[in-house]
Amino acid sequence: MTKNKPGPGSAATNPPWRVGGGRALVTPAPFGVMGIVNLTPDSFYDGGAHATAEAGLAHALRLRDEGADILDLGAESSRPGARSLTPQEEQARLLPVLTALQRKAPGATLSVDTWHAATAAAALELGAGIVNDISACAFEPELLDVLIHYKPGYVLMHSQGRPETMQHNPRYADVRREVRDFFERALNRLVSAGLPEDRIALDPGIGFGKSLEHNLALLAHPEDWLSFGRPVLMGLSMKSVFGGLLGLPASGRGPASLAAAVLLWSRGVFWHRVHDVAATRQGLRVAAALDPGMGRAACAQRGPLAGQRTRKEHRV
Repeated sequence: MTKNKPGPGSAATNPPWRVGGGRALVTPAPFGVMGIVNLTPDSFYDGGAHATAEAGLAHALRLRDEGADILDLGAESSRPGARSLTPQEEQARLLPVLTALQRKAPGATLSVDTWHAATAAAALELGAGIVNDISACAFEPELLDVLIHYKPGYVLMHSQGRPETMQHNPRYADVRREVRDFFERALNRLVSAGLPEDRIALDPGIGFGKSLEHNLALLAHPEDWLSFGRPVLMGLSMKSVFGGLLGLPASGRGPASLAAAVLLWSRGVFWHRVHDVAATRQGLRVAAALDPGMGRAACAQRGPLAGQRTRKEHRV
């Protein structure tokens, strides 16, 4: 069987994505928004603004109220050049906010942005439903054991190198082919190890070990990742690609981030990880209203078998 390859103008596709406890993640709109909750003092965009537990909780609740379908809590910056934390440092920032959210917003879908196995396990024990991992289990292979044990939702992201060095002259012979091949190998490895395929979403890792040219080549061809039949999570909000392309500081990249989210949704990308939840939802609602056929097609993808494929159908 050939792969499904949405092209320009195709509907946003939403294959089933199951998270902690096997719950299917369903959204009220024909798109999904993951709100970024930075609990770090040094993130590239809003580092330090929500670094205390009280500020982090307030920000997460605000994003929830703005309509975030998922709240993604991160306690370690992954910006280029950022230093790694110990799991103990990371958990000291993360777990108090996660625990408070479980009390204040018991119905919220919570994601933890971590590559540390111990942090992921602690967060899943407290009720988090998704692990958002920049490393594809490469930085701490023990993370794979945690995923197999708990079977949460999992964001499989492509990166080249670690944050400390990933932007030091990244090189690819063919970035599109290499990212496709990475997803093929990583999906096979995860599923063979025991993580159900319907737990996995894909993130091409814009800005993670990629030059401006590499990023633009990937963004021009979302069909490359959509063809795997898994949900795609686009983490593009406020990133340096807009600085390189438009000369904008991080504080001025909101309109460009929104324009890119709307365009990518129109080309099949359902999930968007963003800082500004309210603006993103407004933009995507307008896009869906102007082309309601796309919205209906996206909603139709929610059936229990939509997007399911066997590993052999992922060949590129």
